[in-house]
Amino acid sequence: MELALFTATSFLVGLSGALAPGPMLSVTISDSVEKGFIAGPLIVSGHIISEIVLVILLFAGLGWLVGSAPAAFIIGVVGGLVLIVMGLQMVKSKLSFKARAGDVNLKSKSRSIFEGILSSISNPYFFIWWATIGGAFLFQGVALAGLVGISGFLIGHWSSDLLWYSTVSFLSSRGSRTMNPHTHRNILKVCGCFLVIIGAYFIINALKISF
Repeated sequence: MELALFTATSFLVGLSGALAPGPMLSVTISDSVEKGFIAGPLIVSGHIISEIVLVILLFAGLGWLVGSAPAAFIIGVVGGLVLIVMGLQMVKSKLSFKARAGDVNLKSKSRSIFEGILSSISNPYFFIWWATIGGAFLFQGVALAGLVGISGFLIGHWSSDLLWYSTVSFLSSRGSRTMNPHTHRNILKVCGCFLVIIGAYFIINALKISF
């Protein structure tokens, strides 16, 4: 019962983080309009890959590095620049049609997974969350039931990401069925502008912290 409650709590905490607007949300919406529902789970897969690497680093004793001021500065500046480039690419995109589910090839799927990784590691708050809240839950899981406790936390956390972004992807892809090319381009531009704004915010915030 205690383990089930811990997993449920991990799900709710993860969901509260997933619901916050960020780079991954913008990427999910734009990708889902183009590729359909499959984009959401693929992007979450990339996000999970990033988190697995980060969990390994935390257990390797590098939690202090993940949450350090120098790391936050570097991630903020580099991540911000990456998001700005991604955003500008969306704004300038000439694509004006929605790819059908059958047209989403292996290369397209791999790109969505890569975008999930990129939109995660370019966000400094992703690392801050794991160095604080995520790390606390991980070690609480260890104290509760060892490897089983860790699994409970990760299952709850990843389920929240998958549920939310799959929902966003489903709604975006459903709406795109009746969407004309002009509306499609506008959505890409809005998502791109959002990424540019977030990227600029990350860079400004990183500079403020360092100085």
